[in-house]
Amino acid sequence: MQLVADKYMADQKLRIGRIPYANLFPIFYILANECDCSGYEFVEGVPSALNYMLRIGEVDISPSSSIEYMRHSDEYAIVEDHSISSMGSVGSIILLSGKPIEELNGRPVFTSSQSETSVALLRIIFERFYKVKCDLKTADIHLDSLLSAAEAYLLIGDDALKAKKILMSNPPIPPLVKGGEGGFLKTELTYIYDLGELWHKHTGLPFTYALWIYKKDCCKEKTELMRRFKSDLNKAKKLALENFKIIAPESPLKGILTENELIAYWENISYDFGDEHKKGFELFRKFSEELGLI
Repeated sequence: MQLVADKYMADQKLRIGRIPYANLFPIFYILANECDCSGYEFVEGVPSALNYMLRIGEVDISPSSSIEYMRHSDEYAIVEDHSISSMGSVGSIILLSGKPIEELNGRPVFTSSQSETSVALLRIIFERFYKVKCDLKTADIHLDSLLSAAEAYLLIGDDALKAKKILMSNPPIPPLVKGGEGGFLKTELTYIYDLGELWHKHTGLPFTYALWIYKKDCCKEKTELMRRFKSDLNKAKKLALENFKIIAPESPLKGILTENELIAYWENISYDFGDEHKKGFELFRKFSEELGLI
């Protein structure tokens, strides 16, 4: 009987997807420390895993890939005024390449299995902006093997932040220098392209990587919990933006990035979803449709 009761209590909680990357750490930190989470159950997973769990009803609401919403927009609703976006460089979605993008035509490029939006964005950047077609192959590569694993590879999230830090600070690789009009950083071995910067360079618009979304039909029995969580999410965003200096020492990446680097990273991220974000979002939808990605 106790097992049945425990399952019943779990089913009554709002199941919230939690991406364990630094980009959302300020939001989840405030939720955990400043909000009553007794009615919530946090389910951790990388973006692609949470997309699937949301789709099949194993979580109720989650920060989820923009392209997941586009592919199933008739099933989902958006939490207004919330996203993970950038107006230019985002810092944690990067293409590392031994050659300039213009020279990658026909070559294999490894991509992370953790993100679907970033892979779609990379396709758009290659084919729409640079007129190159590459063979995108899913392969999660350990950071120690990056420089010898492939000619080009896409990294996201904390892996991208760590790799960039390694390339910037470990000899014999020299310091990175700006790549001028190309929108990249470069060492003697590797070009480092920030996908958010490339999108903005070619469109002049923000790029939205993820939205807070939920299934329209799955939360009818949790209406009050959903209302409460939306209010808590508004509170978390406001307090997070005001308290990066307090939050930075608590980050799991504090031993890899300095507190100032973490703050600068968070300040590059937009957690809003306003009119300009929506213009960029709709342009991403248009390009994705033209390439058959949705």
